[in-house]
Amino acid sequence: MLKIGIITASDKGSKGEREDLSSAAIRELVHDLGQVVAYEVVPDEQELLERKMIEFADELEINLIFTTGGTGFAPRDVTPEATMAVIHRLVPGIGEAMRYESLKVTPLAMLSRGIAGIRNKTLIINLPGSPKAVKECLQAIKPALAHGMDILLGKAEECARRE
Repeated sequence: MLKIGIITASDKGSKGEREDLSSAAIRELVHDLGQVVAYEVVPDEQELLERKMIEFADELEINLIFTTGGTGFAPRDVTPEATMAVIHRLVPGIGEAMRYESLKVTPLAMLSRGIAGIRNKTLIINLPGSPKAVKECLQAIKPALAHGMDILLGKAEECARRE
């Protein structure tokens, strides 16, 4: 089972002024992939987000980190920038798949700037901040996550389909 971490980017949530419903949606949808071993709500501050992602990946050795929030157009939405600063390799297909599926529901999905990338043996995925959007995005990418993580962690060697 994977070690999973959730980081919620929310100024109001970090002050206790807003309940974090998106992390609950993530927990509900990924319980069969592994165990959530770390969870944190941090303000929309790039440096804080970077430090938390590095801590989860490098110190806690979490395999899969989901961020929620901070992926829009607001000036304080800096989660993708924080993620870009800490990853070593970009995984563009995950963000593309999430936007593609979400566009079937709302044209506003094209405004999501969420990305995904790899830091050492950790996959970091930016999810939107609303529980509804979190569910749409996770349902789009979840079928490929287990295999992708097996490859990343050296438990599988190839993605090619066997005929």
